[in-house]
Amino acid sequence: MIEDPYLGKYITCVSARSTDKEILQKAQDGGIATTLMVYALEQGIIDGTIVAGEGDRPWEPRPLVAMSREEILKARGTKYSISPQISWLKEATRSFGLDKVGVTGVCCQMQAVRKAQLYPINMRDVPDKVAFTVGLFCMENFPYKSLQTIVEDHAAQSLNSVSKMDIGKGKFWVYTNRGNVASLPLKATHKYEQPGCHVCLDYVSNLADISTGSVGSPDGWSTVFIRTKKGNEIWSKAVAAGMFETKPIEEVKPGLELVKKLAKEKIDKNRKTVEERKNFGVNKALRNPYA
Repeated sequence: MIEDPYLGKYITCVSARSTDKEILQKAQDGGIATTLMVYALEQGIIDGTIVAGEGDRPWEPRPLVAMSREEILKARGTKYSISPQISWLKEATRSFGLDKVGVTGVCCQMQAVRKAQLYPINMRDVPDKVAFTVGLFCMENFPYKSLQTIVEDHAAQSLNSVSKMDIGKGKFWVYTNRGNVASLPLKATHKYEQPGCHVCLDYVSNLADISTGSVGSPDGWSTVFIRTKKGNEIWSKAVAAGMFETKPIEEVKPGLELVKKLAKEKIDKNRKTVEERKNFGVNKALRNPYA
């Protein structure tokens, strides 16, 4: 087991992509999370999985309990807005009757799953039914109205026309169905971020069974951290079944150093925010307790 202050604990790390051509057609990068959940479902490891499905408005995610390959595939691709996945954890076990639940989500959602397992307040019998978790790298997220402003006001594109969004090379990228590509400097999006993201001390979903993201791997591939015994068992069987092609992370560029660099940047910056919030108003109160 490898342990790193910024990358968390993990058994191994590789660069990988799905071998499923249908999944890759609309995958954000290497199609790792989608392929893993499809494999887990088809092998009976899970009965269904909570994913970020399509909401009522364009690019507004909504939690979905996916119980078939088709439903999982509908949730492909990154959505840069908030999808309250964990709010459906109890629903998945009770309304849908799942005994083995898969969960895909970002860092804070992986933390919520583990907290629910440790302290199952108002979640009796639910934590034991979490069978497999796949976490996604996450620097920040945006409320829906903020995303709408970024795309429509800054990138000058209609949300209805967008086929894909991405963050890379210091920019927020917007791709449309007609082939237009618009971008804006990432620093222009910071004021629209979800405030809670500024106190998150995790970039690589280090509490998931397996975590993945594009950073560190070539275009069309994803970096994959195998973190738990359960994750290692599922990953090993999926690779043996030909679900993925892999490369040692040491043999690809930009490699693990970029992942660590961005993880350090997020954690160090947010630690400062946490300390600032701890001390907010304290000095003033000490000077004048009646202020």
